[in-house]
Amino acid sequence: MTAEHATTTPAADDRRWLALVVLCVGMLMIVLDVTVVNVALPSVQDDLGFSQSNLAWVVNAYLISFGGLLLLAGRLGDLIGRRRVFLIGLGIFTVASLLCGVAQSQGLLIAARFVQGVGGAMTSAVILGMIVTMFPDPKEQAKAIGIYGFVASAGGSIGLLAGGVLTESINWHWIFFINLPIAIGTALAATRLIDADEGIGIGRGADVLGAVLVTGSLMLGVYTIVKASEFGWGATRTLGLGAVSLALLAAFIVRQARAANPLMPLHIFRSRNVSGANLVQVVVVAGMFGMFFMGTLYLERVLGFDPLEIGFAFLPATIVMGIFSAGLSARLNERYGARVTLVPALVFVLMGLVLFARAPVDGTYLADVLAPVILVGIGAGLAFPSLMTLAMSGATPADAGLASGLVNTTAQVGGALGLAVLATLATSRTGDLLASGEGTASALTGGYRLAFLVGAGLVVAGIGIALTVLRSERAPQADARPARSELAYNEC
Repeated sequence: MTAEHATTTPAADDRRWLALVVLCVGMLMIVLDVTVVNVALPSVQDDLGFSQSNLAWVVNAYLISFGGLLLLAGRLGDLIGRRRVFLIGLGIFTVASLLCGVAQSQGLLIAARFVQGVGGAMTSAVILGMIVTMFPDPKEQAKAIGIYGFVASAGGSIGLLAGGVLTESINWHWIFFINLPIAIGTALAATRLIDADEGIGIGRGADVLGAVLVTGSLMLGVYTIVKASEFGWGATRTLGLGAVSLALLAAFIVRQARAANPLMPLHIFRSRNVSGANLVQVVVVAGMFGMFFMGTLYLERVLGFDPLEIGFAFLPATIVMGIFSAGLSARLNERYGARVTLVPALVFVLMGLVLFARAPVDGTYLADVLAPVILVGIGAGLAFPSLMTLAMSGATPADAGLASGLVNTTAQVGGALGLAVLATLATSRTGDLLASGEGTASALTGGYRLAFLVGAGLVVAGIGIALTVLRSERAPQADARPARSELAYNEC
């Protein structure tokens, strides 16, 4: 869709908002898939006979292909059309979900999860770019990004609840089968509600060597991160693979600076807001895993919650995120600017993690968990729409898919990094406490508390980046539209 849709008939305007719903449903399906699987892992392990180490590959196979292909998928959307890439991704995701659901062997499930990650990357990488293109008006765009931000940030906690319900009431196969009607319905609605876009042409950016370099770097980098907890951060294997990943990334950057038709035009990073917002997202998402991942383990292993109870425990975060991201964040971003909204939001996240770090062995949900969950929900609901607005601010319409893929890539890399670092630190701390004579529950709690504190430290780093790197925005006046440089198209 083009900017002309901002001034079309009320029917066409309604069609754009219906299209937004379709895109958000597609994104929700992708986000749900991660946490739904986490809840079902014990059942998968019992049914298919996974060892503890091999079980991790049910998650890691998806993570590696998803994180590794996001940037390439976003650029493909710019080149051949974002709707086309979105629909192809949905098709791949649907077929892979069916294969996951019928899998009766470890090898088939892991392979299907890898393919599912490919489809998930193609589907999600172009969504934000389509939203920015469909809603060029800053007020509508802020509202649309707020709705998308709620889906992207709150979908994880919804997945915990859905995973618990499906696994306990039916079986783990249905966490994959449930994707089939959702994906098919989303694809049919997208063909009717989202206008086809031709893209700028494959000849404008068909950088095959660049695609190989960046995809190889990201896949190898994510693989190194997720395996670091097994081999150790200082192990020769970890350092060697990390060095190769960084070398591939350096080669990719050199290639982009010299290529006539680069896969990722480096001019997008000239914007301090684009570069800064993506950097903030990496460290903040990494830190927030301290609540959603370690918090889940604390509730299960220390407080004795079952999967369904864990889902309900995080439900307040979902509700709060919905209220703040879909409603208040858009108004605050419009009135005060995304940067001004972002910093207090991150402070809320920080307070939630610090409170969670005080959780005792004999804690209770109401006294020790509810307040941190709500605080992080408020912060995430305000922060992520602001980050997305800033991260898209340097993208021209032709580069919107690239910027969208970059936003998703930094979130995925941040999540993988946070999971690996925090899990490794928590496990090491728990082992030390057990060796010193602490009881199991006390040792586990000590490990989780360290993870929460490290997560809080990462959020502090994010606040520092936001204050020093991101550009201050002039608050839009009630009687005047913001200058175009303050909008989400061209800040360079």
